[in-house]
Amino acid sequence: MKAMILAAGLGTRLKPLTNDRPKALVEWEGVPLLERVILKLKDEGFTEVIINVHHFAQRVIDFVFQKEQFGIHIEFSHEKDELLDTGGGIARASWFFDKEPFLVYNVDIHCNIDLGAMLAAHHKHGSIVTLAVKERVTTRSLLMNREHYLKGWRDNRTGETIRVDEKEDDLIPIAFSAIQFMDPAVFDLFPRKKIFPIMPFYLELAGTHPVYLYRHDRDSWVDLGKLESYTSS
Repeated sequence: MKAMILAAGLGTRLKPLTNDRPKALVEWEGVPLLERVILKLKDEGFTEVIINVHHFAQRVIDFVFQKEQFGIHIEFSHEKDELLDTGGGIARASWFFDKEPFLVYNVDIHCNIDLGAMLAAHHKHGSIVTLAVKERVTTRSLLMNREHYLKGWRDNRTGETIRVDEKEDDLIPIAFSAIQFMDPAVFDLFPRKKIFPIMPFYLELAGTHPVYLYRHDRDSWVDLGKLESYTSS
């Protein structure tokens, strides 16, 4: 199985910890965030991983080779000149993937989610994209129907709401966990832009294709990319 780890960000939310190192190499309980994610993916059967890099990119690459690629096949997608945002970063790495669904996992997420069960749900529901979601406090919520398909988005601070279908009522707010399975067919539907965010694309995609929301409410989950979460976890 193949996966992509998103690790190119500047780590702005973790400053000052990222003043002299990439976010991926910030340690939590003595272990770099990137190492934690790689070991989780390896434990769950992923044997090929691509990591996008930008901020202190060479330090990330050197770290992975010092660890002998953790005994799996690891490639890099170097966003040298500019950050491509999540969507652009995934598109840049499209060459790495074949015909099978692949995982995208943020480097700063620490979670005990069962990725095998999530992949099974992705296949069962015939979705082109499956997003992991969890009931928790968040500033921005996805909106799903009773069948767990993406139908909208809401900014909980301002009340701004985007609906995929105005006829859909009784939508359920839920938080995105920054973990997703994607079918490679999605690349043909991506915007013809070099740089683009992923969530607006998903909302547009949900108007014509099934985007399933996989609930994992019982799993532990923490965003270690935020200083307040990092220091309190």
